[in-house]
Amino acid sequence: MKVLLACEESQIVTEQFILKGHDAMSCDIKYPGAKGLPHYLGDVRDILHDLWDMIIAFPPCDFLANSGVRWLYEKPGRWEQLKKAAEFFNVFLNHPCEKICVENPIQHKYARELIRKYNQIINPWQFGHTTKKKTCLWLKNLAPLIYTYEVPEYLKTNEIHKEPPGSERKKNRSRTFPGIAKAMAEQWG
Repeated sequence: MKVLLACEESQIVTEQFILKGHDAMSCDIKYPGAKGLPHYLGDVRDILHDLWDMIIAFPPCDFLANSGVRWLYEKPGRWEQLKKAAEFFNVFLNHPCEKICVENPIQHKYARELIRKYNQIINPWQFGHTTKKKTCLWLKNLAPLIYTYEVPEYLKTNEIHKEPPGSERKKNRSRTFPGIAKAMAEQWG
């Protein structure tokens, strides 16, 4: 199966699909990590309409996530950026590809007015990690992910929310957890 991992710099999900024998390629405007896997460096819209069997997209959440809603009122230009972010998000949801997943954190009400409702909410702790981080999945012709290993309550942490300020904060907070990536490849691949 030919799989596009859109807006995926880390190549964590790409790697899992390749390990399952799929023709997978990540795409991002940033250079990928050190994995050396197939990657298109540039705007995903340049290759979006190639023949893909599945698209899994991780569009930026900067203007869509509930955690940043207050900035709509405090920073000039944020409402326009919200509209552009929602339009980019909907490029994936409205794509004619047979199988699609779009991933993002819990969105604020203004984003939800511009984007249809998600199909599933998952947490890393449902896939063998100790972290709590609600993540929404918008699915087209894909079954909701089945949890692979639920971590006991006393082991769950909010470590992702305590990421210290710095140049790597955004990247570290948005990275897909390996247990979720593996579940995607095994269950959808």
